[in-house]
Amino acid sequence: MPRTEARWAWLLSDGGEPRNWMLLLAPLLGRHTDGWAGLGWGVVAAVFTAVLPTVILRFGEHRRYWGDRHVRRRQDRIVAAPGVMASVITGTVLLYELDAPVEVTALVTAMLAVLLALLVITFFWKVSVHSAVASGALTILATVFGPWSLVLAPVVVLIGCSRIRLRCHTAGQVGVGFLIGAAVGSSVFDLVRCWA
Repeated sequence: MPRTEARWAWLLSDGGEPRNWMLLLAPLLGRHTDGWAGLGWGVVAAVFTAVLPTVILRFGEHRRYWGDRHVRRRQDRIVAAPGVMASVITGTVLLYELDAPVEVTALVTAMLAVLLALLVITFFWKVSVHSAVASGALTILATVFGPWSLVLAPVVVLIGCSRIRLRCHTAGQVGVGFLIGAAVGSSVFDLVRCWA
């Protein structure tokens, strides 16, 4: 792959990391739902879904439990999953128990459901977490803010393409990631909001 193309692929891949979606989306939904107090809840959600998982993945990388923060090997993802899941589950429980705004709680619950679906598949096959979280985030944005949010769809597609170009995933793994993120993420998000 030419150096310039590789640079753009890495920029898209790193910029489209799951943590970055949650760092932006959780405070945005919190602010939209409940003003400045909601923004604070969004920050709490981002800590448990983005910041702490990043710390866990960096720690594992430093201790050589896995190769890098993207945890490319399927077997390594199974090793990394419990720590990441523990952080997201803890955050979800806290948001429910402390009566956080429903859209923040629904977002975190939806992303937890996406991660659980991906974990089940990971025991048999490698699937793109980048694509799943990006498509899940996009469908949730469209649910909350309307169809105009779909202008971000090309960004989501480019993130998936970057994962293929970097040979981190096949087109099938990216496509399945897109489908799981959109289907599971939006369904669970809507379900939680309806029940609240």
